[in-house]
Amino acid sequence: MSESVKATIDSDSTGNVPGAPATRVIKRHTLATRLWHWTNLVCLIVLLMSGLQIFNAHPALYWGEQSDFANPFIAIHARTAEDGERMGVVRIAGQAFDTTGVLGLSDDNGQLRERAFPRWATLPGDKWLTMGRNWHFLAAWIFVPLVVAYLLYILLVPQRRRALFPTWVQLKNIPRTLLDHARLRFHHEADYNGIQKLTYLLVLFGLLPVMILSGLTMAPSVNAAWPWLTELFGGRQSARTFHFLCATALIGFFVVHIALVLVSGVFNNLRSMVSGRYRIQVEAHDGSEPRHD
Repeated sequence: MSESVKATIDSDSTGNVPGAPATRVIKRHTLATRLWHWTNLVCLIVLLMSGLQIFNAHPALYWGEQSDFANPFIAIHARTAEDGERMGVVRIAGQAFDTTGVLGLSDDNGQLRERAFPRWATLPGDKWLTMGRNWHFLAAWIFVPLVVAYLLYILLVPQRRRALFPTWVQLKNIPRTLLDHARLRFHHEADYNGIQKLTYLLVLFGLLPVMILSGLTMAPSVNAAWPWLTELFGGRQSARTFHFLCATALIGFFVVHIALVLVSGVFNNLRSMVSGRYRIQVEAHDGSEPRHD
């Protein structure tokens, strides 16, 4: 899913502007990488929205094998306040938060209705658990093989490992990169920086495998064939909680990822994932070829 980056002539420019930093366009993402990226994006949106629909059927999470209805780890519901008004409530480890209008009690066709996640965030929008599961499984059957294939590709192909695993120099430069990001200073380079690589590795080899495996424990056929998998997570309810927490962490990754795309050059970043080409600055003293992606 990767190839050596080759410098290319920028076809949308007649040359560099005098006095401006010298730049050139490189081929950063192959067609396979771009297709993998956009297909996974669609799958993850469907998985998230249908997953929230499934969660709405029983909006509470527990630890262990059995549901402890009196002491959920996380619960989203509605209750009547002392003044008689209905309010949405999110409980996390015994602490209650008023989330009226967003979670627990939200607008549904002009009326406030008890619903863990609002109608607009679920697929389908109506309370239809069976169809939500169908959407979830359909997207999962596309998403999981793509992720597994990509992880194997990273591990088996040295070129791809070099593209995603940070070098010692990149690791040492992480404090400076963090400071530059905090100042909204972004250096457009051919290679990912250390923070990007560590984040991608955490998502690819941490969040996604845990989310997939914990999701498999909720399938009766998997429980029958591999009971050890449920035990690995500490019980069926713990697996469900891990699944939800990993999905939440993934949403956090998306938010930060999209924010950085916007502030670091939205056109350049989108062009790299649509056409495969990315603009970088050329150091006057550096005649070396940029690294592959």
